[in-house]
Amino acid sequence: MKKGILITLCVLGIFICMLDTTIMNVSLPNISQHLGVGLDDLSWALNVYLIIFAALTIPLTRLAEIFGTHRGFLIGVALFGLGSTLSALANSLTVLLVGRAIQSMGAALVFPLSMTLGIKLVDVRQRTAIIALLGITQGLAAALGPTVGGLVTQFLSWRWVFLINVPITIVMLILGVLNLNLHQAKEPRQSLDATGAILSIITLTTLSLGMMQGRSWGWLSVPTVTCFAICLLAFALFLLVESKSSNPMVPLSLFKDRNFSIAAVVVVLSNLFLVATTVILPTYFTNITGYDFLHAALLVAPISLAIFIFSPIAGFALNRISGKYILVFGFIMMAIGFYWLGHTALTSQSQSIWAGFTVGMGYGIVTGPILVIAAGHLQGRLLTASQSVTGVLRQVGIMLAVAIFVTGLYANLDTARTNSRHYAQVSVAQLALPTAASQHILAEVEHKLEATKFTKSDTSQLPNPLANCITAIEEHTQTYLRQAFEKLYLISLPFVLSDGLVALFLKRK
Repeated sequence: MKKGILITLCVLGIFICMLDTTIMNVSLPNISQHLGVGLDDLSWALNVYLIIFAALTIPLTRLAEIFGTHRGFLIGVALFGLGSTLSALANSLTVLLVGRAIQSMGAALVFPLSMTLGIKLVDVRQRTAIIALLGITQGLAAALGPTVGGLVTQFLSWRWVFLINVPITIVMLILGVLNLNLHQAKEPRQSLDATGAILSIITLTTLSLGMMQGRSWGWLSVPTVTCFAICLLAFALFLLVESKSSNPMVPLSLFKDRNFSIAAVVVVLSNLFLVATTVILPTYFTNITGYDFLHAALLVAPISLAIFIFSPIAGFALNRISGKYILVFGFIMMAIGFYWLGHTALTSQSQSIWAGFTVGMGYGIVTGPILVIAAGHLQGRLLTASQSVTGVLRQVGIMLAVAIFVTGLYANLDTARTNSRHYAQVSVAQLALPTAASQHILAEVEHKLEATKFTKSDTSQLPNPLANCITAIEEHTQTYLRQAFEKLYLISLPFVLSDGLVALFLKRK
């Protein structure tokens, strides 16, 4: 009974932490409208969560090891609940950012400790089931984020994106106080590697900041280049310090395990390509096709359904099939989904649903066994460190996805707008309208191109030649904008397939 309660605690901890990495995405326009801030400024509410989560996971987990993992877990849950409450009550961007920062500090404790505590509840020989369960929860929660965010925003309000965490954290605190060992002995003889902690925070903060802001600042701008330069220098010093430390933040011996090292790469890449669908697709459905939050949420929901179905199947298939072949098959299915999205899937709802399901199936097949492969045989310090590292790497994968795919999307959209303007100019010129009328039509086209959400005009009251011209311009514009999204998935195909090749280097056992 008690073991079941503790496993439930771990599952809930992982679920709320990963859900909040993506739940805000669909709700951003609504939040922007209510708080009266631009989307560029509001994007910091996403960025601050990912940056702090990535930067503090390793040092806070190490602190929890020294002062008691059970205490650390409950402190993390309390912080997450407090941050969620503050975010939900925010009436300004500043308050929202503070709430998200507190949330993220809580997640940096709860996520890795949930993994470690859950795995330690069972014997090494029985780990496959518990690791598979926790791994499935990670992937499912991240994929569910946009769907849950869309549903909540549509039927309640954006504030419930955060408020739904509050009752969950209250239940977790009650269960934790009753079932966790709060008198767990401290480990005073294990000193904190302060230099390693500072260097890890600098490394991950500058890496995160550079990736998240590179598009806004310019990839070759002084601030971006400075961030990456500091990151490389701090990382080199971190490796030097850790190699000489008697009690390192991250035991470098962890990376001597080939399976863990390869699994770490797969964790980054699989999350990168998952976010490319769970974040980019809702943007397409709401901003280009004009669907509401609920409609967009339902169209991406099959991704989560596929993960839920195929993750456990793949996790338990490890007992019969070599992990490398399972992962290769998973990446092949993701590639098929990406190919579909790059060709015809975005032209119809049914194809979008099945293409998303295929991507989710591929990700589920990868995420089911990957944590079992990475940590199934580790124990003690190496086990705890492995969960901190994989937690950080998931965030790096998400940030890479935002940096690469959003940057690529903006470039593609710029090309689409240029093509649309040219088509509009040629079409309007053929009507031989007065100069003032032509300029007015082209100004309306420009307004629609620069708007966050593309909407079609009501041409029912216009003369047929003019109505047909405007309809043709808007149909071509929508096609150009759709192709901007399709190009992202087509360009990604070789990289998705090459990730399968990485998995082939895994040891059989």
